[in-house]
Amino acid sequence: MKFSKRIESCELSPIRKFRPYMVAAQEKGRKVYHLNIGQPDVETPQVFFDAVRDFSDKVLEYAPSYGVDEFVEAVRDYYTDLGFPIQKDDILATYGGSEALQILFSCLLEEGDEVLIPEPYYPNYDTFIRVTGGKIRPIPTSAEEGYRYATREKIEPLINEHTRAILITSPGNPTGVVLTDEEMRLLADLAVEHDLCLISDEVYRELIYGDRKPTSMLAFEDVAEQVVVVDSVSKRFSATGSRVGMLVSRNRELMGHAMKICQGRLCTATLDQVGAAALYRNMTPAYYEQMREEYCRRRDAVVEGLQKIPGVKFRVPEGAFYLMVTLPVDDAEKLLYFLLEEFADNDETVMYAPGRGFYATEGLGRNEIRIAYVIRPEELTRAMELLGLGIQAYLVKKENV
Repeated sequence: MKFSKRIESCELSPIRKFRPYMVAAQEKGRKVYHLNIGQPDVETPQVFFDAVRDFSDKVLEYAPSYGVDEFVEAVRDYYTDLGFPIQKDDILATYGGSEALQILFSCLLEEGDEVLIPEPYYPNYDTFIRVTGGKIRPIPTSAEEGYRYATREKIEPLINEHTRAILITSPGNPTGVVLTDEEMRLLADLAVEHDLCLISDEVYRELIYGDRKPTSMLAFEDVAEQVVVVDSVSKRFSATGSRVGMLVSRNRELMGHAMKICQGRLCTATLDQVGAAALYRNMTPAYYEQMREEYCRRRDAVVEGLQKIPGVKFRVPEGAFYLMVTLPVDDAEKLLYFLLEEFADNDETVMYAPGRGFYATEGLGRNEIRIAYVIRPEELTRAMELLGLGIQAYLVKKENV
């Protein structure tokens, strides 16, 4: 059987591909602390399950292709309460933020087209873009500069005749960077000046540490035709398995094209949308504040633990629940294999996502990792201890080879 060059150019997820090694470690009786995937252990609010349980229709019918009305209306009201009034026609329900991105790139990209993305970035962006024939042109960032990238000097030289979009994530995965209002304004201006789509991945919107309030690229109504927001209930409500997301844009032509794909896949799951609607309808400011406080405790536990490991370098994240870390090793993937196959302390070990897959630039990320601080603070403290012990054992092994 012959396969497409597009799919053959894609890689397995650097976040998920180590699962078989994790399973093997567990079968040996080891406890593995999971820092590799953004799967919070925070409980999903009960209202989601109650809404699904109370669903009383006698037939589970196809939902409208744009989404279940009560879900779309709940999302509209959520954005309006944030200060960004939108209409129902500005919203399309999707299978998580992932499908929203797939739909967008199918609408925007031809073979050889480019999307500007600051690196390091969420690795699945690469897969979604490659299968539509496009490619990523990375906007370089560095830990030394705090992973800041929203300047004319960094972005404009990368724009060419193949550029179709700029994709940003704020708060950022994997860096935890939160864009300032001035940086957002600049990005909006660049999109208009160069007639680019500005894709804003905002699934971590409420997870901002400090005094800043949640915001959106939808705030810039003068660039409404250029802006598309990708959103999801996965992280906001710790409901990753519900697979409910949304595409939000005031660009009617774009949404019309996106509807072709939505109708082609018929609809997203009705029950999940019903549960998601209940989440949006019932969450209060106190819920979001409690969530921020919990993740701030988790961040602080990781930062405190990393500071005890000799040779590591990192920036304290401003939002989301990830951070990139440079390790004092030659290859973070080799270290991960060692941690899962050979290392244990009291029958415990740790896993993370190696950094190489978060970069488009060849050679970068080799000694970096992404940590997802999605487990309890006391577990994160132990996980950082295991990471330090594992690095020490790995370096000793290399010296003795």
